[in-house]
Amino acid sequence: MSELFDAVDALLASRATLPPPAERKRLRAAHGLTIDEVATALKVRRATVSGWEAGKTEPRPPERDAYARLLDKLAELYPVAPAPAAETAPAPETPAPATLTAVPTPAQPLPTEPASDDEVVSAPLKPKAPASDLADAPAAARTAASATGSTATARRPGAKKAAPAGTPVGESDPRFENGPLAIVDAEADGHVVAYCVGGLVLDVPAKSLPSLVEWTLKEAKLGQPKLSGPGRAADPLLVLTEAALERYGLPTELSAEEKDAGRILETNKVIKQLARAEWKLTKRGFGPWARIYRPATGSERACVQLCIPSWNALDTRHWGEAGQLPPAELARVLGVYASRVMTPRGSTAVTGLELMTALHPPTRASAPDGNGVRTSEHNPGSLGKDPVDPAPCEAPDGHPVLADLPRFHVRGPAEKLFEEAYDWARPMTDAECTLRHLVGIDVNMAFAAGANGLNVGSGEPTWVTNPAFDPKLPGSWLVDLSHVDLSKVKLGKQWVELDGSLLPSPFTPKGDRPTGPAWYATPTVAYAQELGYDVAPTEVYVRYENGRYLDGWYQRLRDAYLATMADLGVDADLSPEDFLTAMDGYKARDPELGIVITAIKATVKGGLGKLRERPRGEGWRPGERWRALERPTWRPDIRAAVISRTRVNLHRKIVKHAAFTGQYPIAVLSDCVVYPADGESPLDFLPYRDGKPLPGGFKLGINPGLVKHEGTQTVLWGEGVREQFDAPQLNFARFIKDGTVTAADNGE
Repeated sequence: MSELFDAVDALLASRATLPPPAERKRLRAAHGLTIDEVATALKVRRATVSGWEAGKTEPRPPERDAYARLLDKLAELYPVAPAPAAETAPAPETPAPATLTAVPTPAQPLPTEPASDDEVVSAPLKPKAPASDLADAPAAARTAASATGSTATARRPGAKKAAPAGTPVGESDPRFENGPLAIVDAEADGHVVAYCVGGLVLDVPAKSLPSLVEWTLKEAKLGQPKLSGPGRAADPLLVLTEAALERYGLPTELSAEEKDAGRILETNKVIKQLARAEWKLTKRGFGPWARIYRPATGSERACVQLCIPSWNALDTRHWGEAGQLPPAELARVLGVYASRVMTPRGSTAVTGLELMTALHPPTRASAPDGNGVRTSEHNPGSLGKDPVDPAPCEAPDGHPVLADLPRFHVRGPAEKLFEEAYDWARPMTDAECTLRHLVGIDVNMAFAAGANGLNVGSGEPTWVTNPAFDPKLPGSWLVDLSHVDLSKVKLGKQWVELDGSLLPSPFTPKGDRPTGPAWYATPTVAYAQELGYDVAPTEVYVRYENGRYLDGWYQRLRDAYLATMADLGVDADLSPEDFLTAMDGYKARDPELGIVITAIKATVKGGLGKLRERPRGEGWRPGERWRALERPTWRPDIRAAVISRTRVNLHRKIVKHAAFTGQYPIAVLSDCVVYPADGESPLDFLPYRDGKPLPGGFKLGINPGLVKHEGTQTVLWGEGVREQFDAPQLNFARFIKDGTVTAADNGE
């Protein structure tokens, strides 16, 4: 009989209504329980219980049953004392709107949308409610709701499908009140729903893909406000699950032929449906990131973007397991990214480039003329709407400006600008071999920090011979820096002596000392001057039209990174010791936000990489133009300047650290530096005094440009790896994180 009672208790607990988050916390504290005690009893992480009490997440079975039973027993022991009648006025009864499919719980009233003077251009939707408060709406309720005449219906999602609380919702613009995007999924009964940010789930009446596009533009209220004055609002993004693909007649996976083409074939029936409905596709066709549009009429756009994870739209290198998440969780991941960066426009690299344009649109409306007519004009500070050819030294091999070079000609440093990230290593000294550990530190958002405040060209290059070097002018300089001796450099106003043989050269990616004239970006030449040496360029391709084009881009990505890291428990004002503790396993605290962090970092590197995008097949031959060259954002000179400044920033810290401590790195890879040390922590070799770091040196912290712990291995491990692969200068920075080295990593 006791087993039957236990089963009944479990059944009741599984359907019990949980008290609101504040009450959960009150009940726990009233009984003197700590979060750790509750987490241990329920066999979950401390952060999980904290999230339940903060309303950020909701418990799921089987933990939900036990948690509900705990709260129920505590409520019996510590009931809320009723307030005196004289002090509490009865709340007025508010009738539920006729369009609601279910009544919200009294504990969590529906949020109200802020007032706006903007015109509402789409049909009204049913009010939305937080996912944590909503129960499953029966099919009969859906049917009854659809009878009200609204074809876009907000309904109560089931608990298993609800997006976690705290997901960013739409901006104040009523046109986009349901957020920037939706995950479209088909249920077992064939009904189609759209999971939006904030836990909202919309019923989708569309029976075909063309009607889905129509519904999105007319009723779904999806999109994102523009990021700058002259810009435009972001188009709505629909993410189609495999079930939705089947529902709309699309393949769940691309065939081998379609993968090679990057799109489905033109003979697909869905493409024919779109054509009959007068919808168009962009040149890249119907691929993982498809854009469906009709030509704009005036200022009105009619465009919807599709993202198809099962076609590898969300690359696992940059989005982790996002493509495998349930719809509600995926809505949260993409929603956080969209609200803090922008609505994805393709890969993270494409989005990084599009963010530059969204913050600095190429054109703006002019002031009205005598007849009150406005025209399109260049937007100051932007790159304009027309592409600019690079200087010959800035062009990659195969570019049309190099068409006159002999076939198979290999350009040397005096012909080609080669600003790339570090890949340098050296053998350890005898003294370093007596230490016990190799400790890697990594610069946070290094390339974003390199873009901050950087003056870059916006117009065409001008060729000048025998120029006087000007560190304020962006350009590519032909200059001989082989005379710069790192054994004696100037730090501020003082000359200091160093062991130059233990330092990488700041002028080449491999850290080798230059042997003669070479092309350099402005930050590299300016650093040679900073170290106390004269420079005498013989040629320059300078850009007199310039500005800090990337500042807004950096600030947007910095804020997105810091806000997400703060959500993961890593704040910008932590002490060095607390910072190292907070960084230990930070992604595990909220794996979904961990995905967002990875995507933000990939947006930085990928966006800068797109500035010099190479041909992607398409039958291209050397000397011919390729598609990317037609973009005004194809600017290899800007990419080179950012990389130059990032490398110089890192070298400056290395030099100051060496001058103050006598310690030298043994390996540098991009933004990671490895030092021998007696201890396992960066604090064992970074010179902190009373909690303050060396001025101008390495500083632990989460802000871009500061450093974090990358990993620690033993010196014995390092020497063993080098002996195993017979590679005295194997770059340990490549493997310092987990210590795994394979023959492929060594180039075998």
